[in-house]
Amino acid sequence: MAAVTSGIVRRVLALRPQSLSLSPASVRMISSTSLPVKVRIVEVGPRDGLQNEKVVVPTSVKVEFISRLASAGLTHVEATSFVSPKWVPQMSDHKEVMSAITTLPYPSVSYPVLVPNIKGLQAAVECGAKEVAIFGAASESFSKKNINCSIEESLKRFEPVLSLAKQSGVKVRGYVSCVVGCPYEGRIEPKEVARVAKIMYEMGCYEISLGDTIGVGTPGTIQAMLEEVVKVVPLNRLAVHCHDTYGQALANILTALQMGISVVDSSTAGLGGCPYAKGASGNVSTEDVVYMLHGMGIQTGTSLEKLVEAGKFISSHLNRDTMSRVGRALQAKAA
Repeated sequence: MAAVTSGIVRRVLALRPQSLSLSPASVRMISSTSLPVKVRIVEVGPRDGLQNEKVVVPTSVKVEFISRLASAGLTHVEATSFVSPKWVPQMSDHKEVMSAITTLPYPSVSYPVLVPNIKGLQAAVECGAKEVAIFGAASESFSKKNINCSIEESLKRFEPVLSLAKQSGVKVRGYVSCVVGCPYEGRIEPKEVARVAKIMYEMGCYEISLGDTIGVGTPGTIQAMLEEVVKVVPLNRLAVHCHDTYGQALANILTALQMGISVVDSSTAGLGGCPYAKGASGNVSTEDVVYMLHGMGIQTGTSLEKLVEAGKFISSHLNRDTMSRVGRALQAKAA
């Protein structure tokens, strides 16, 4: 926390009159009041985490994984994706997964699914989906690689999706990819991220998740991006989605929390990547995020022990160790 506190102090000192001095107690107060009391975790492991895995995971294992995550206290567990099996074979069993999770004994848990277009939404609604997610990008090149159309074309495609979702009583969450960097274009301008996020929010997305898809962000670039986005989208309608390619995810999340963000996407066992973002490692692990938050006195409503067990479960079916540092440490301690 020393580095965090010093950063806060520097910002305060830059604004203070020269005669003002800050006591250590004041520094602690500034640090604590800049953080949320509670953070909502959006678990993306079963969808964003598994979609890029080469090992085909049986439907029964996916459902058991989702059940364990819900049992751990997570209230939002992204379940699957209604995309063409041609593009994402791992998600070809979306109908079977949706059918199975409707019988799970967790009525208060939301199981959002990803939909690429109106056809995907229709299929999701037929399967009983109550919440869906759409995905855009702040990078023109990434948009064309990921969803085969320009940014403007993608935004146009979202219009009928939002319209039908509203008619069907289905909530829509919006993803914006490559919010600080792109594998094809490099640095992304914060103003472009803000522009895309604003359009998606005004279309009707109840929440916008800002994704550092290739994990190149740092606290500095995340802060600069958020400073632009909060000018056009309410703070309480934003989430962050960080990959840990360069080991910056937790620092970036902490920066977002200090700026007022209270919703964080993460993936149990650090599963994930992106099939259209070469070099992107997994999402930040849910276990690592929860360990950090609980250590700071921030509530999540989750059981770290159950999350570690869920991570161990899915990792065993992928024939590898968990990517979560916390998960590995606690498993080693218990051995």
